[in-house]
Amino acid sequence: MALAGCVTVPMEPDRPPITNSGAVAGGGVSITPARPSAPRPGVEPIVIRDNKGGNVVRMIQQRNRLASSGRPVEIRGYCGSACTMLITMPNACLGPMATVGFHAPRIPNTTYIPPGVDDLMAQYYRNGILRRWNAEWKHSLKIQKISAAEYVRLDPQTKICNDRARRQ
Repeated sequence: MALAGCVTVPMEPDRPPITNSGAVAGGGVSITPARPSAPRPGVEPIVIRDNKGGNVVRMIQQRNRLASSGRPVEIRGYCGSACTMLITMPNACLGPMATVGFHAPRIPNTTYIPPGVDDLMAQYYRNGILRRWNAEWKHSLKIQKISAAEYVRLDPQTKICNDRARRQ
C-alpha cells in the first residue's frame, strides 16, 4: 500500500527497492527496529535530499537498513510524509535549511486514512513533534511544513548536520 503524494525510491542505488509482504490497513504489521550501528569515522554519509516519503512500511524497513549501515545519514532539502520517520535515527542529522512536512497518511488519490498507519509513524517521533503529530498533523490532509529550526525546537534531541563542508 502506498500513501498519497509519496514516491518510494531506493536510497542506495546498488540495492533494489524493498518489497512489502505485510498488510497495513485492517491488519497488524510487525516491524522490528534495526539495532543501530555506530557511524564509522571517515565514511561518506548517505544523503537523503528532497524525499517526499512513500509507503510507510517500506520506509520503516529502509530506516532499519539505514540505522544499521554504520554510515551517517544526512536529511537535506525537503523531507515529507514517511521520510519524517528517518529524522530520529541515531545516525541521522537534519540539514539546517531543510523543510519537513507532515500530513495524515492516506490511500493515494483518496481522503481515506487507513487505521493504524498513523500509530506506526508515531513510533518514530519524539517530544513536541510527537505531540503535534497526535494533536494536529495526523488528521490533516494538507501538508503542514516546518523548518529545521522549528523541528529542533519541538524535538531538541534532533541533530543538525554540520554544514562546513556542504550547503543545504
